[in-house]
Amino acid sequence: MNTRLTLISVATLSLLSPLADAASITGAVGVTGQGDMTFRAGLEQAWDKSWWQTDTGHLSGYWDGAYTYWEGGDEASGAHSLSFSPVFIYEFSGWRYAPYIEVGVGVALFSKTDVGEQKLGSSFNFEDRIGVGLKLSDEQKVGIRAIHYSNAGIKQPNDGIESYSLFYTHSF
Repeated sequence: MNTRLTLISVATLSLLSPLADAASITGAVGVTGQGDMTFRAGLEQAWDKSWWQTDTGHLSGYWDGAYTYWEGGDEASGAHSLSFSPVFIYEFSGWRYAPYIEVGVGVALFSKTDVGEQKLGSSFNFEDRIGVGLKLSDEQKVGIRAIHYSNAGIKQPNDGIESYSLFYTHSF
């Protein structure tokens, strides 16, 4: 088990190394659709682009690389995943605490194919997300997020799994 954790840690650092100059760190605590806890830590790199700038708001985005620990219900049955996603954000203008909506589709690698009661079928999965949040300042964001993982039918079974979480992001 220690070897597996070491390999996952090295893989996480390798995956996130392109984001070494990341402007933000993020943390989330959530629950799966089956009631198991999830804990997520990640790095975000904001895009230098903005589109559709209006009085209502604008569209932008960020790259998200993350590590998630999935509790499995039984002792020592948890799973780990690494994910990478482009995420689009629509931020509304004219508010003291700017509300925003985010959506993204990326990829994830899981340490096992059974996560809690769900059978994913493969370690490779797609990550689909939707979330809402508040930008409290240039440095802080909070929000809620739903993330779904499945292999899109590449391999059976394909139960998929969701995480519904509260998140906090801090920019440096």
